[in-house]
Amino acid sequence: MPIVTIKFLEGRSDDQKKALVKNVTDVVSADLNAPKEKIHVVLEEMKKTDYGVAGIRSSDL
Repeated sequence: MPIVTIKFLEGRSDDQKKALVKNVTDVVSADLNAPKEKIHVVLEEMKKTDYGVAGIRSSDL
C-alpha cells in the first residue's frame, strides 16, 4: 500500500487539493502498477509561521 505525504504552505484552494490527490494517485498507480484503492495521499498543510528557509520564516518574507 503506497502512502504519499505532501507538505505545503497554506493557501491552496479545495479544488487544487482535490486535483493534487487525484493526479498523485494516477501517477503512483501507473508508475508502481498499484491499484488506486490501495494508494493513500496525505496532505499536510503548514502555516507560514511554521516554516522557514535560510533563517527566515515564510510569513516574514
